[in-house]
Amino acid sequence: MKILSISGSPSQRSRSGWLLELAQARLENAAHERHRVYVRELPAHALVAADASHPDVAASVARVAEADVLIVSTPIYKAAYSGLLKLWLDLLPQDALRGKTVLPLATGGSIAHLLAVDYALKPVLSALGARNILDGVYATDAQLPSLPAGSATGGYAPDDALLERLDRALQPLLAATDRMRSAEPARC
Repeated sequence: MKILSISGSPSQRSRSGWLLELAQARLENAAHERHRVYVRELPAHALVAADASHPDVAASVARVAEADVLIVSTPIYKAAYSGLLKLWLDLLPQDALRGKTVLPLATGGSIAHLLAVDYALKPVLSALGARNILDGVYATDAQLPSLPAGSATGGYAPDDALLERLDRALQPLLAATDRMRSAEPARC
């Protein structure tokens, strides 16, 4: 399984980015290949000008074509996914996500934006051809509190309910990997 993780957070240290890393870590044994696209690291002028021919942008779009699974993570601002993620998604070909499995992840300040995954992010993923969109995972700041500065693990401390929802969302990918492994012929 080739997994592409896409971070739509404009911040280097963010809850949505951390949640993306956690999801990817939980799929470590399921992935044949893993790649990441941090949209904030792509050239701003190319994104704003919708320059899909810029080498860095073109490389990120090519990663989508190679992937079996996409994990898309974004902070929620004003009941929508990040504008940075929007700029990048606008550069994808119309059917770029056809045949892909997509897991949407989102974070926000409160439970008030919980439905943004279903009403804002999933429709655009569907418009890009995704038909196998897994149950999204939304985390509030309270469910993913910051650890003290200098903490050995760094970042955030997910609560048990968030971990349970993430594992449930990842289960179809883990089950598919188990089925593929059991179908492989034994090696001598």
